Amino acid sequence: MHPRSVRFVTVSFLGLLVFPCQAAQDCESLAKLSLPATTISRAESVPPGKLEPAIAQTATDLPSFCRVLGTLKPSGDSNIQFEIWMPNSNWNGKYQGVGNGGYAGAINYGEMVVALTRGYATASTDTGHQADGIDATWALGHPEKIVDFGHRAIHQLTVTAKSVTREFYGEAPRRSYFNSCSNGGRQALMEAQRYPEDFDGIIAGAPANYWTHLLSTAVWNSSALLADPASYIPAKKLPAIESAVLSACDATDGVTDGVIEDPSLCHFDAHVLECHDAETDHCLTAPQVTALTKLYSGSRSSNGKPLFPGYSPGGEAEDGGWGPWITGAAPEKSLMFAFGTQFYKNMVFNNAAWDFHTYDVDRETKIGDQKMAAVLNATNPDLKRFKARGGKLIVYHGWSDAAIPALNAIDYYQSVVAKSGVKEAAGFVRLFMVPGMQHCGGGAGPNDFGQSGPPNGDAEHSLGAALEKWVDQGTAPERIIAAKHKDDRDPKSEVVRTRPLCAYPLIARYKGQGSTDDAANFECAKAR
Repeated sequence: MHPRSVRFVTVSFLGLLVFPCQAAQDCESLAKLSLPATTISRAESVPPGKLEPAIAQTATDLPSFCRVLGTLKPSGDSNIQFEIWMPNSNWNGKYQGVGNGGYAGAINYGEMVVALTRGYATASTDTGHQADGIDATWALGHPEKIVDFGHRAIHQLTVTAKSVTREFYGEAPRRSYFNSCSNGGRQALMEAQRYPEDFDGIIAGAPANYWTHLLSTAVWNSSALLADPASYIPAKKLPAIESAVLSACDATDGVTDGVIEDPSLCHFDAHVLECHDAETDHCLTAPQVTALTKLYSGSRSSNGKPLFPGYSPGGEAEDGGWGPWITGAAPEKSLMFAFGTQFYKNMVFNNAAWDFHTYDVDRETKIGDQKMAAVLNATNPDLKRFKARGGKLIVYHGWSDAAIPALNAIDYYQSVVAKSGVKEAAGFVRLFMVPGMQHCGGGAGPNDFGQSGPPNGDAEHSLGAALEKWVDQGTAPERIIAAKHKDDRDPKSEVVRTRPLCAYPLIARYKGQGSTDDAANFECAKAR
């Protein structure tokens, strides 16, 4: 069906009459559009159905849309590839920005598909390079590409996508949102801090916003595990660690359910795991206890000054937990080892031969900050420009995150509150800590609360819907219901537990009656 043949349907929005939008011009004509530092290489109307298998293998029920491909070149060494997708009919008048994980390197088609099928115009970029998400070799000798990755690509794409959307529909998006996790959470906070005019509402999941200290700590942790071969903790010992942690911390919220509501309330002592006789998989040697204690405590300078938080106890042995992220299948095979060493080799020292064995916490942290903080860190607590234009920010983080220590999100949130004041901050920022959730999802606790992409439910159960309600109606979210599915990989599988997520610093407290698998039997209360 051609977009001009679509029938208008009247709906209500905040008491006003608005209309699902149709295209104002043919998609193909956008190929001739001239925009600053932008080359549009292709513009085509895609019929409903399945997109190219190489692009989105699971996208089998897409609506007809306008697909625009191009390149952004804000510098002489920039080569930022992007795609913009716009529904040919029934556009909801909104734009959904899409972020990237890890070191980026690819357009995020999966989240674009979700946004498109829910009526949003959407766009994504590779941030200026094509590579695997744990590969930063593209940065070696390319400072402008690091700037593109750091913040420029997402902003330039947002400006371009809004211009293309306005040209296609004859009007600009009435609302713009950004929602992403991990490095995408860093991108989200970078947008709020540097480019507050880009988005009306932002969700920053598990933000890697203190990039330089996070990756210095990644190497610090690797040194704790690997500098002395006797300190390495093999993955086969993680179940014993998690069991000891749950024994000490599980009931701190009054419920014993395999999920620690607030790990900061429990001070786990790794020495309880020390072997008293022969070493087995159920205990740790003294060097391993020392290494584990360092992982929980976080990195520190040589004079004991904290540099970055440690990991919170809980979730060590789960799929997607400490095994892949921290210990690895073997020494030097963990994801955080890869991220940390790639950072110093290719971004900080511009030296592919840099050896992590030479790591000195004071020197490497200082040099990393000097060279990369201004480009990569999104730690500025001053969000007054974002607040002034009515922007709303929601940050969330899983307590069992084995990639980015959860306390980092609390540190940033508290810095915003300290800068703005408690009353002012309450008007534009919320933090939700998620018990038992791993990096961006998964884990032992309820971990499905509409945190990915645009709304997939009502404001009580979907973080995306709660954000849009806050932006449109001024109603701030104080409680979101999270669900635990029988199969975390299948959101359509049976829900086996629900639990409220409470706006920080409140936590979910069991009322004392009814099933502990039902959110209705919990209330948001102060931590004891």
